Amino acid sequence: MIDSGLKVHRVLGPGLLESAYETCLAFELTSRGVRLARQLPLPMVYEGQQLDAGYRLDLLVEDCVIVEVKAVEALSRLHEAQIITYLRLSGHRLGYLMNFNVPLFRQGVRRFVL
Repeated sequence: MIDSGLKVHRVLGPGLLESAYETCLAFELTSRGVRLARQLPLPMVYEGQQLDAGYRLDLLVEDCVIVEVKAVEALSRLHEAQIITYLRLSGHRLGYLMNFNVPLFRQGVRRFVL
């Protein structure tokens, strides 16, 4: 998965919209035979009811890893809180935050485990 992100970054470089990176990363992963879902709705449970609060997972890879794609100047604590929230709401334990708007891809990748 990281190597797919690295390839996308090498080909496209920084400076594009998040949606472009997400689309290309999804293409790269599926071309390698990886199962994924894009823009998957993530309901939250409140008072025993599932509610659509507008949360969407950028990518859910192999039904177990969340990938949140960013194209920002710098990752912030807000971005970290977002992926941690997605992990908690979904019940998944592993997630990656990938920021493509960096000179070196490794500077933009963070791994989260609950």
